[in-house]
Amino acid sequence: MVETIIVFILVFGVVVISHELGHFLIAKLNGIRVLEFAIGMGPSIVKFEKGGTRYVLKLLPIGGACMFEGEDGVYESKKDKEEGVEEHRKTASSESEALGKAFNEVNVWARIATVFAGPFFNIILAFLLSLIVVGFSGEVLPVVHAITEGYPAQEAGLMEGDVITHVDGERVYLQGEVTIASAMNKGEPIEITYRRGGEEYNATILPKFSSEDNRYYIGFVIGETIECKGFDLIKYSALEVRYWLKATIKSLIMLVQGKLSANDLSGPVGIAVTIDETIDTVKPYGISSVVLTMINFAVLLSVNLGVMNLLPLPALDGGRLLFMLVEVVRGKPVPPDKEGIVHFVGFVLLMMLMVFVLYNDIARIFAR
Repeated sequence: MVETIIVFILVFGVVVISHELGHFLIAKLNGIRVLEFAIGMGPSIVKFEKGGTRYVLKLLPIGGACMFEGEDGVYESKKDKEEGVEEHRKTASSESEALGKAFNEVNVWARIATVFAGPFFNIILAFLLSLIVVGFSGEVLPVVHAITEGYPAQEAGLMEGDVITHVDGERVYLQGEVTIASAMNKGEPIEITYRRGGEEYNATILPKFSSEDNRYYIGFVIGETIECKGFDLIKYSALEVRYWLKATIKSLIMLVQGKLSANDLSGPVGIAVTIDETIDTVKPYGISSVVLTMINFAVLLSVNLGVMNLLPLPALDGGRLLFMLVEVVRGKPVPPDKEGIVHFVGFVLLMMLMVFVLYNDIARIFAR
């Protein structure tokens, strides 16, 4: 259990630091004063100040924050102008001004870049980590390895050695893309395009339900591992990130469509349990397999964090970006006090969701 906690802190920490570092670096680049760069939540255990920024490490290894001066719009609100806060800013010391401007004092595109940088850095991290995984493990291509007797793939005429190129019209490059399409299928027909001997063929397959596994199967085993070096390493690392992006977005769509429920969501506790189970499963194959598996898990988490933060919901980066895009269209910002209320309500709802997910995670543990 101790090793699980250590791995969880390392994996979650790297992903969160990457996200907050994106906000931090682009803010600095745009001359925005960063008041606090925090990793974790809860009570502070380590903190120091340098260059006008407080650097804080908090007790709970989940989440983080990069706080900018005036991010809540305090210097532009009517109330604050009446109280002379704007005048106070104008007469601030030159030393304070040298540390940077308030968030709402820079142009809207600088603010958009600063907010977008967090999720974008998560995607960059996912790519860099994929270079390690793909470089050591290679990549698995969607080549049919075996056909299962009595299943739809055999009836559709697929054969060993066929290369799957499209699933439901979408181009696929990796084994995982076909596997996840099969795993997410709820009995609907699947359009498969495959290449054999330089020619492409199409097949419509109706997956067969397995009561034993409680899921649908196409009826083939796919996977051909190749080594990746040079340009192939870059290419397939990018395709690996693309795969996780597609998987995350499709999962969100299925959640909205009701094909997945809120009970399918996992929070930090659920992630820790998954890490523990994965370590136990992979450990017999050696420490190198454990390390590569955890790095691959960090790729998944980093992509998930990036995508989730871009959702146009209050309190998330996507919600803030939505307000800024409205500002671009209107030519003037939404009143800061009104925007602040929306984000506050969003934050409260987000906390409620986190409590719900935490409850579900714990309930699943006791239900085993």
